[in-house]
Amino acid sequence: MVLTPSVTQPDAADSISYIGASNVPVRNIWLLMLYASDLYRHTRDERITSIEENPDDIADLVAEILAGSVERRIRRNMSFAYQSTDAVLSRLRGRVDLLRTERGQLLRRGKIACRFDEMTIDTPRNRFVRAALTRIANVVRRPDLARRCRTLSTTLARMGVGNLPPHQNDLSISSFGRLDADDRQMVAAARLAFDLALPNESDGASYLSRPHTEREWWDLFEKAVAGFYRFVLGSRGWRVRPQSHIYWLPQNVGILPMMKPDIILDSPSRCHRVVVDTKFKPILHDGKVSSADLYQIYAYLRSQEDRDDPLWANASGVLLHPVINDNIDESVMIQGHEIRFATVDLATQATEIRNQLLQAIQRSPQCQPT
Repeated sequence: MVLTPSVTQPDAADSISYIGASNVPVRNIWLLMLYASDLYRHTRDERITSIEENPDDIADLVAEILAGSVERRIRRNMSFAYQSTDAVLSRLRGRVDLLRTERGQLLRRGKIACRFDEMTIDTPRNRFVRAALTRIANVVRRPDLARRCRTLSTTLARMGVGNLPPHQNDLSISSFGRLDADDRQMVAAARLAFDLALPNESDGASYLSRPHTEREWWDLFEKAVAGFYRFVLGSRGWRVRPQSHIYWLPQNVGILPMMKPDIILDSPSRCHRVVVDTKFKPILHDGKVSSADLYQIYAYLRSQEDRDDPLWANASGVLLHPVINDNIDESVMIQGHEIRFATVDLATQATEIRNQLLQAIQRSPQCQPT
């Protein structure tokens, strides 16, 4: 399966925009980005749980969450940080820059070069949030919401936040201290706003999101599936472990490759474990499943049987592929383990995508343990 990154504009009678020649609706790409985001994982906003009913509102919902978070932070004061500064002063502050002081003969003029730290609101995190407000304002459908985002961006500018977005290497937004934990939702919404508002390759000021390469599509699909299961199943008592390492038994020999399934789902109450491996390619080749993919999921399941863990005894495996306007859901029992071959139709309605993701991990009736 290859999705081209060009953008197909909708017909006059059709309000849906598509990504590439494969006709993936932009709203479904937004849905995957939402599932893959930290915002979907951490927010308690009840509107998130029902967004599948109208995925066209994802950008507006993200903008509302972002704007609301920024407004709360402004009322409580935005986060400050220390910034290293060099300045020539008439009094000592911080440390003396001896080389600069001597080279410029500053003492003769009653000056001294100093290096010191000072508090500033112009932090990489705040600049990132301001830039996200400007970006998402170009995507939302509601004019009042777009004005609200632009007004907040202007407010941050008046408070001293710069307009130059930070470089990714300078942006440490993945960790939050005790004093700035309130920034978590604001930053998560800002990150998703940037993802939803990547500029397209067509003329004009419109913004459409899409990955550029097949590897990026694959990463997005894998993270979206993991994020969806973490959010939906986590509240039902499941344990969701993306990218967990498992080892060969009885011991992990150094020359053997380490195994790392995409997702492991555990339901202790049902004594059920599901190993999910996402793929981004056609599920069938000449009417057959790829032997390499089958061997891979088979190795994940059979290599763990001797562990002191009852969930591995009857664990099931799922090979999950995205498709366009198609659906495959087949399963087979191999030496006591159900292996399922399932697809997610990226061109269908968002509610159906949700149903297909949940159906993929359900046991077939004939595979229920006795």
